[in-house]
Amino acid sequence: MSAASDSAAQPLPLAGITVVDLTRVLAGPICTQTLADLGARVIKVEQPGVGDDSRSIGPFVDGQSAYFMSVNRNKESIALDLKAPADRDVFERLLERADVLVENYRPGTMEKLGYGWDALRQKYPRLIMTSISGFGQTGPYRGFPAYDMVVQAMSGMMSVTGHPGAGPCRVGVSIGDLGAGLYAVIGTQAALLCRAGTGAGERVDVSMLDCQVALLENAIARFGAMGSVPGPIGSRHPSMAPFDVYAAADGWFVVAVGSDAGFQHLCELLELPALPRDERFRSNAQRVENEAELKRCLEERLRTQPRQHWMKLLSSQGIPTGEFHSVAEIVEHPQIQARGMVAQVHSPQGAPLRVAGNPLACGSTAPLVRRQPPALDADRHAILAELGRSVAPSAA
Repeated sequence: MSAASDSAAQPLPLAGITVVDLTRVLAGPICTQTLADLGARVIKVEQPGVGDDSRSIGPFVDGQSAYFMSVNRNKESIALDLKAPADRDVFERLLERADVLVENYRPGTMEKLGYGWDALRQKYPRLIMTSISGFGQTGPYRGFPAYDMVVQAMSGMMSVTGHPGAGPCRVGVSIGDLGAGLYAVIGTQAALLCRAGTGAGERVDVSMLDCQVALLENAIARFGAMGSVPGPIGSRHPSMAPFDVYAAADGWFVVAVGSDAGFQHLCELLELPALPRDERFRSNAQRVENEAELKRCLEERLRTQPRQHWMKLLSSQGIPTGEFHSVAEIVEHPQIQARGMVAQVHSPQGAPLRVAGNPLACGSTAPLVRRQPPALDADRHAILAELGRSVAPSAA
């Protein structure tokens, strides 16, 4: 099987790679969509009658789930019952031609179906199997179910999110799913590189909880170095100041300064020459310790002008700064538009939907959306014909 593409543009990096996709909801589909965006042919195997669970998650556009449409472009769909002999035969024919199988069932489910790693590597020695689960294939929590919220809470991610005294706060996007999906892409591509040298497939075991711990950035290192337990601190940086969201006369914007020299320069531009000489603010460590008072001093000055005044002044002089945006504002931003980071997909009935683009595909000459998010079982006839099977009635 070759990578499906309606474009005659330069081949994408993963052109020629075929992925059988047994995933649903978010962590798995964001992995396989990223692989598809990069040129892989992705054949999504869905449950007959209902398909991917996310097909029933709102909001809906023209009767189709916007949630599903946002993470399933560039894929084909076939509905197969992996407990039915005829459908198992089709699935196994797909595996014979596949480079990668991605699944995000609870550990043990693939073994119950007869498609555990030990069985697959014997029958398909070049196949890469990427498994995404809440807690991974090993450890005491191996069989436990998980959603994004579960791993955000367990990992400590929620403990460093939000404002002091406000209670646990979830990150505003499903970072537990997204982090796992993107780490799964990295692991899958690493396994493909390894196979190019060895000729043998690999098992990629991705745990959502592991990925959240990896994304804690320097929180674990700070705990190890200082012994104090990191907690929520709002928008500011735990180790640098000024590094926060600040109020101007007409709205919020960010100032991010990472050195004493940068702070000195910032104060010159703001015409606050006394601040760098203040004992509370002489060094970065002192500014972090006295961050609340530093913010008060800066905002007293910043509130005298609109944010565009300050942003133009500071950015032109090398001080990192940026507006605070809503989603409605960022999708229309000229930088985002220029980079192609808002894509448009269509429902099977033709209704348009704006979705996030792929940052890895920004510079590609090939169009990002080469296939629209598929209707359930939409590619059944074509796939069965390709496999040399008689075209069975759709089970969807």
